[in-house]
Amino acid sequence: MKAKHKVVVITGSSDGIGAEIARQLARKYGPSLALVLAARNEDALKKVAAECKTFGAVSLVVKTDVGMEANCRNLIEAAVEQFGSIDVLINNAGKSAQALLEEVDNLGWYQELMRINFWGSVWCTHAALPHLKKSRGAIVAVSSLAGLIGVPGRTAYSASKFAMAGFFECLRSELKEAGVRVTLAYPGVVATRIRYHGYNAAGEAAGKSGLKEDDAMSVEECASLIIRGYERSDREVVMSFKGKLGRWLKLIAPGLVEKMAMAALKKEVRPH
Repeated sequence: MKAKHKVVVITGSSDGIGAEIARQLARKYGPSLALVLAARNEDALKKVAAECKTFGAVSLVVKTDVGMEANCRNLIEAAVEQFGSIDVLINNAGKSAQALLEEVDNLGWYQELMRINFWGSVWCTHAALPHLKKSRGAIVAVSSLAGLIGVPGRTAYSASKFAMAGFFECLRSELKEAGVRVTLAYPGVVATRIRYHGYNAAGEAAGKSGLKEDDAMSVEECASLIIRGYERSDREVVMSFKGKLGRWLKLIAPGLVEKMAMAALKKEVRPH
């Protein structure tokens, strides 16, 4: 199948940004595309695969918990066994969190968040690396604007995303001579349910968002920008004007950026 298919592995593709990336790629490439869809919710993955099939794309569904190294390695092995190669790895799986550090009693979920957001990307990338070097392919790491600018109440989440940024920036340099491209994507607030499912101070599902979401970017636009970014071999995709502005202001007026970050929070979750 390798001769006629471009093979794209997408973690966290049962819903949200990952699922929309899969749908847009299927619509764009149709029968020339092989998708490897990975997430914990196998039923939801099958629904996404069925949608992609309507455009002619071939899909392999692999139930995967990226917080477990063995699952990550199994995902890559399954992809290569089925399709013979990997052209693109999109590390999209992740979990959100919203809590002030002083409100947290047990830091165990901080460690779990790091396993999902950071280590999940590292394990998948490490396993896929020989195949990506062979295909001279591409790696996409979906970080967050909170991985560029520290956001109050998001110490755990920002830490995991800053870690991703550091890892993939280093890896980009390491893989330059091998012809493997690395794109880091930094979405801001996107209209998904990720913050509702993320951790609160007690390590439970928050059930609400601590961020103002009136101007949230659509999932469709976010996915489109990520796809365009890696297809153009962009080093980074910072998606919003506020994100781009905040990044540069951080260099010359860091105090102002901190005020902007605080203003993005709802009043009830701000430090008292």
